[in-house]
Amino acid sequence: MATQTERAVLVRASGVLPWRLRDGELEFALVHRPQYDDWSWPKGKLEVGEEWAVAAARETLEETGLRVRLGPPLPTSFYGLGTKDGRPQLKQVRYWAGTVTGGHGHLEHEIDEVRWLGAQEARERLSYRRDREQLDAAVEAHTDGHLETWTLLVVRHAKAVGRGSWRGVDPDRPLTEAGQRRTRRIIPLLTAYDPEHLVSSPSVRCADTLAPYAVESGLRLTTRKGLSEEGFEAAPDKAAKHLGAVLARGAGTALCTHGPVLPGILTTLAGLAPAGRSARMLTRLARQGMDKGEVLAVHLAGTGPDANVVHVERHRPPV
Repeated sequence: MATQTERAVLVRASGVLPWRLRDGELEFALVHRPQYDDWSWPKGKLEVGEEWAVAAARETLEETGLRVRLGPPLPTSFYGLGTKDGRPQLKQVRYWAGTVTGGHGHLEHEIDEVRWLGAQEARERLSYRRDREQLDAAVEAHTDGHLETWTLLVVRHAKAVGRGSWRGVDPDRPLTEAGQRRTRRIIPLLTAYDPEHLVSSPSVRCADTLAPYAVESGLRLTTRKGLSEEGFEAAPDKAAKHLGAVLARGAGTALCTHGPVLPGILTTLAGLAPAGRSARMLTRLARQGMDKGEVLAVHLAGTGPDANVVHVERHRPPV
């Protein structure tokens, strides 16, 4: 049995493979660190309490000056870092594909050069063999038509005042202090996926879950009665129509609704996923329910009836 001093210290980090199509050729952005004279992907350590996806987007901006919109996840990397205080260190780096949406492009921190390279040239330029696994996965996803995706962020409203202790009408029930804290933590998470549209139930607990991000991003928050509990009870098919409109548009969207409305939405999405992990996760969540304040990032390729789920990520609130 390993002693305390033998147990590895896990160092958590996140990174992004920024990609683009230029004259029909797939290119990736690599960064050069003069301190190590190496070429790798933009990445960095998580701050205390920070979520993996948030760190990935933040570190990319800090290292390259480029804002990215996270796409589907790519393989995670594990490697040793030697020892610290007599204990071995193991680094875990989670990666996402990402498209550039803006930024000043000024190099910061340890980076002195960012270079866009074609897939083969990038493979040859990378200093570490482990970094080629993410590159190969991204190239394969592009070949399969699964690299260029859009993300549906399914959000269950944050924790609200209990029905038994609320004297007003149910749609006016507000968020608790814990729920309000969660809405603030959702801001950088949604920012990492950079949705273009915000849709919510008009109930206060739902609208107020997305409202802080709406203010931060400058996006308009659209409400739909069919996504409320009362609207769903009166006309269950309305929620499906609202989801159908989102799928037809095929643009990044955050959609906030209630526990009773979610099973139908998640079951529909499960039907758009091939047999495997994503379909099982969506089916299980449709049956068991999402956490209050949870964000489900559903990456889709295509639109309307041709849309298909490429990957699903759960972002659960801290316990």
